[in-house]
Amino acid sequence: MDPLSLLLILVLGALIGLALGALGGGGSILTIPILVYILRLDTHTAVTASLVIVGMNALFGMVLHYRAGHVRIKKSLLFGAYGLVASYIGARLSSLLPGPVLLMLFGLLMLVIALMMLRPKKPIQEGRQQSWWMTLLGGLGVGFLTGFLGVGGGFLLVPALVLFLGMTMQDAVGSSLLVIAINSVAGLLGHLNSGPLPWLEIIIFAAAGLIGLLAGTSLTKKIPAQRLSQLFAAFVLVLAIVVLSINIPAVLHYFS
Repeated sequence: MDPLSLLLILVLGALIGLALGALGGGGSILTIPILVYILRLDTHTAVTASLVIVGMNALFGMVLHYRAGHVRIKKSLLFGAYGLVASYIGARLSSLLPGPVLLMLFGLLMLVIALMMLRPKKPIQEGRQQSWWMTLLGGLGVGFLTGFLGVGGGFLLVPALVLFLGMTMQDAVGSSLLVIAINSVAGLLGHLNSGPLPWLEIIIFAAAGLIGLLAGTSLTKKIPAQRLSQLFAAFVLVLAIVVLSINIPAVLHYFS
């Protein structure tokens, strides 16, 4: 690994942890492009490595939020349990698709996430409990997304936990990290046949993310989450355009 790549991994890994700590999600959407285009990993290996990195960072971040009293363990375990099987199935389906197709789908997901984060948000009614089947569908959807594309799904989890389980926004940010960790483990089990992993790079990446998590958790007390979300979304939007511009031609060539 050359010094420039190492520096980029440290900076971008910290940025991912920062987003996870401050927003309860979103940062993991950057992991796959970094692993593929900077570390030059095979797409399927990158998805597997992403699940390890995202799961480790989410677990550490959950501990920080739990110490602050903002993790609802029982509700989080319930929501995460719904997504366990879906995450495993998503991982198995992911291994059947060609790398360019996965990256194109990933770029589309990044585009959708960025636009969702940039849109003015309507106030979410806290403390409102939804029916069990809506909670089930929410858990299944987030779990499948985690296993299929190797992302935590925190950008969906935070509003889902507020709407479906009646959590406050602060509790939803912390609790989402526990759900992400659960789904990451299930998704990882579905990717065990993807080959050996670059553990040195994963450890460096995860360590940088832990530093970012500490900073992100502190930022929630100083900078409005809406402002952080907008800045991060702008960065994701640019990266989505780059990923799509590379992989749409590759997919067209693959199927031609």
